[in-house]
Amino acid sequence: MSKPPISLVLAFLLPVLTTGCGDLLPRGETVAESPWQSFEDAQQTFNQIVPRVTTVADLKRLKLDPLSNPNITLLNYSDVLRRFIPSPAIDPNDLEAGVRECLQAKSACSGYEVDQRSLKRKRFGNFWVDFLNFQRKTDIVGWRFNGVILIKDGVVIYKLTGGQPHIHEHEDSRNPLGPFQGIGESRLLNVR
Repeated sequence: MSKPPISLVLAFLLPVLTTGCGDLLPRGETVAESPWQSFEDAQQTFNQIVPRVTTVADLKRLKLDPLSNPNITLLNYSDVLRRFIPSPAIDPNDLEAGVRECLQAKSACSGYEVDQRSLKRKRFGNFWVDFLNFQRKTDIVGWRFNGVILIKDGVVIYKLTGGQPHIHEHEDSRNPLGPFQGIGESRLLNVR
């Protein structure tokens, strides 16, 4: 077996020697395509919606169009019913007026559900401990926005927003056997 050329060895070692080991840890980002850069941007858009005034054409101008924004789900009557009356124990008379009107209109009412999120994952800690799979630490930051709009006769009759303006989580997974952690399980599965 021949030795690898020195240029190949240097190409691998040069980044390791010239940067901090922490910079070599993986990073990831989950961002759903969206017209909004933050929770606040999405909330400001929804604040412009006025029930019984805002039309479907207005929603398109606000970039709340399910045909051009990939994170908007169309809701039919059945979806609205399941969402607002998940149990027979819920009295429809206790619901807000716009929701009751939508449920009474049956198939003449539809809706949009917006589910937008942006999460950035950054691993941190000791490079070699992470690389050898003994311990992996991940810092997750971002936001998640949810909104529901009910529409009857081309006019918004109800809106509701929620979500998490700030997400900050830490994941810490430990494997005492490092790279050998899953070998026993995989051997047992192959025996069967």
